[in-house]
Amino acid sequence: MIELRSDTFTLPTREMLEAIIQTPLGDDIYQEDLTVREIEGLVANVFGKEAAILMPSGTMANLASIMAHCPRGSKVLVGNESDIYIYEAGGASVCGGIIYDPIPTQSDGRLLIEDLMRAFPEDQDDPQFALPSLICIENTHNRMGGRVLPLSYLNEVQVFARRRGIPVHMDGARIFNAAIAIGKNVSEIAQYTDSLQFCLSKGLSAPVGSMVVGNKEFIKKVYRIRKMLGGGMRQAGIIAAPALIALKQVESRLNKDHIHAKQLAKGLSLIAGIECDESTVDTNIVYFRVVDKRYDWKTFIERAKENGVNIAELGHGRIRAVTHSGITSKDINSTLEIFKGIMQEH
Repeated sequence: MIELRSDTFTLPTREMLEAIIQTPLGDDIYQEDLTVREIEGLVANVFGKEAAILMPSGTMANLASIMAHCPRGSKVLVGNESDIYIYEAGGASVCGGIIYDPIPTQSDGRLLIEDLMRAFPEDQDDPQFALPSLICIENTHNRMGGRVLPLSYLNEVQVFARRRGIPVHMDGARIFNAAIAIGKNVSEIAQYTDSLQFCLSKGLSAPVGSMVVGNKEFIKKVYRIRKMLGGGMRQAGIIAAPALIALKQVESRLNKDHIHAKQLAKGLSLIAGIECDESTVDTNIVYFRVVDKRYDWKTFIERAKENGVNIAELGHGRIRAVTHSGITSKDINSTLEIFKGIMQEH
């Protein structure tokens, strides 16, 4: 089966599995797991931040970050097409008493400054209004097709947020994809944020985990919230060890995924009955639509699976395909041939 539903289906390499066996372990609740300490120090340095913390998942990483930034009863400004708003179970409201204020998302993943501005009440002393206490942005932007936010835009958001006296958090689940796509270090992106989370278990191919970076005081708050949410871990070096391998191999690995995504998008654009704009593919995510009247997205996905390709719908009737370490150029060619065959049936 050619697995294109998500880069979360990546499997750890043999080197990662061997690292789990060989790494020294300790109790991370006591802050005595040396491998966890190593990855937290490495990540803080790579991102140019004071501190970092290992988290069980991206959802918990975003939730703990939002709760650390926002007092109860305040608002967090999030994109209406963001993963935080759509896929993370309303955790900030349920666990933190924080109100989501969804901001219109542009086709390239940006939240326009004028739209962010409208979220602030004209009379900020009126007790009826909840005030924004955080801006969340997503980079790369999943539901907008893996788009990368320009550094010039990130600077605009940072300047706006500072004028309003609130921080910026980035859901950077695929931040290394963004950095490689624009030829920059992740620290050059992170400098425009007060906090950032990224996933170890997507394109990086580690089996479990995410990281949060920020200043020391912020990470101290996240540490306490992680414990409260049930995210405190014991011998967490078994998570940190494969992640360390992933971080050391990141650049050569992800660039191949981007090449394969472009290859897929170009091929899809040439298949009658399928619409795909290859110019919008920045990283490893490809969206397309089936416009042949014989199929809707559901029946096309079913036929693809029957022929050996796993894909998924991800909003508005669009089908998403994600390239990753388990996908080769040959797999892309096979996928395109299968899709051509489906469209030529009957």
